[in-house]
Amino acid sequence: MRIAIASDHAAVDLKTTLREWLIDEGHEVADLGPDGHDSVDYPDFGYRLAEVVAEGTAERGIALCGSGIGISISVNRHPGVRCALVSEPLSAALAREHNDANVVALGARLTGIDMAKACVTAFLQTDFAGGRHQRRVDKLSNPPASKETA
Repeated sequence: MRIAIASDHAAVDLKTTLREWLIDEGHEVADLGPDGHDSVDYPDFGYRLAEVVAEGTAERGIALCGSGIGISISVNRHPGVRCALVSEPLSAALAREHNDANVVALGARLTGIDMAKACVTAFLQTDFAGGRHQRRVDKLSNPPASKETA
C-alpha cells in the first residue's frame, strides 16, 4: 500500500519509527516531513498530507503531532479527506469500517509506539463496509445546502 506520513516537530521520532516499520512491513511510504526537531507549524504538514491523499498519490495517510488534535483538524480542512484521531485499535478500525477514513491521526505525547503500531495496523487492515454508511460518508464531502437534514 502507498502511505503518506507527516508530523510536526513533536512527533518526528514517532514518525520515523512508524515509517521504518511500515517499510519493513512491505509498504511504500512517502515521508512528507519534517526531518528534524526544530519547531514547525503542524497545519503546513497536515495540509500537505491531505493534498497527497486526496489526489491519490497515497492510498492512506498517517498524521502525527503532539496530541494528534491540531494536525487532524488541519487534515480535515480538505473536503476529499476524512481524518480520524484515534488512541486505540477499535477506533481505528471503526474509522475505516464506518467512516471510510483515509487518514489516521495519533498523538505522539499520548500514544506509545506499540499502541501506535496497533492502531495503524487496524486502520490499514480494515475495509470500508459501504452500505448504509456510504450515504453518510458522501455527506461529509458534500454537506446539505440548508440546515435541514435528510
